Amino acid sequence: MRLLVVGGSGLLGYKTARFAVEKHETFFTFNYRRARIEGATAMRLDKCDRAATLNMIKKIKPDVVIDAAALHSVDYCETHPTEAWKVNVAGTRNIVDGCKQVDSKMIFLSTDYVFNGKEGYYSEDDIPDPLNYYAKTKLEAENIVKSTGISYVIARPSVIYGWNPSEIAGLKSSSGKSMNFVIWALGKLRNGQDIKVVNDQYGSPTLADNLAEVLLVMASSNEEGVYHTAGKSCVDRYNFTLKIAEIFDLTKDSIKPVTSDVFKQVAERPKRCCLNVTKAEDTFKIRFLKVEEGLSLMKSQTEEAD
Repeated sequence: MRLLVVGGSGLLGYKTARFAVEKHETFFTFNYRRARIEGATAMRLDKCDRAATLNMIKKIKPDVVIDAAALHSVDYCETHPTEAWKVNVAGTRNIVDGCKQVDSKMIFLSTDYVFNGKEGYYSEDDIPDPLNYYAKTKLEAENIVKSTGISYVIARPSVIYGWNPSEIAGLKSSSGKSMNFVIWALGKLRNGQDIKVVNDQYGSPTLADNLAEVLLVMASSNEEGVYHTAGKSCVDRYNFTLKIAEIFDLTKDSIKPVTSDVFKQVAERPKRCCLNVTKAEDTFKIRFLKVEEGLSLMKSQTEEAD
């Protein structure tokens, strides 16, 4: 299979492209952060550049395009709506149109935040109702993918974590822009800093390695549609942080619970966005990891990261 991963310098895109080279002819794109993956072809691309995006897809003629490139910062999207729309909606439309031109299947990475979080354990049949602008852009992108007539899979993960390629040298980076939640928490815990974490926002933390493997199964399958692709545990951020400390043998004393109304955030977050992943597990014969399993696997990779 000829595979193109858009956003290959980010956490999920990097993992996906790195795993893909074992079986597939793999191409991946980067924009600001250059990345290297042995056995894969790296290409610079801003997916907001329509002509460049269409030309690249036309040149490669991939069987499958996995779009993992997005503006992910929820608060940044709330305060920069024009930029968020440009990347997450218009940029995705460029990928969709490129796939349509060469008859490529597309796998689009969405988010659990398309739901309002009032119920929890959402299935694919539940109706989205996004609370913040980031989630609104992702839902709009979902609708574009669905309506264009291409072969597609929409994957909705939750709280993706893992060793980020930009953090491989350790946990010393002062920039939080590319940090996922676990790397941020580990940095604080190892430095003995107090952490205030909300205890009323629930999600299904998803190990990037696990999700990358699932995406490649989806890429090789003829199945289409919307699938929830998240971890098996439903946990609030506070207890997730306690579990991080426990698995990595760090003290829990500095972890302090707060409620969302105390911990001010620019964009409103849904309170309960845990996802039901039964459909994906049954359809693709795969298994999503629980929090303990994912963090333990991440810990086993510590030598690689440090």
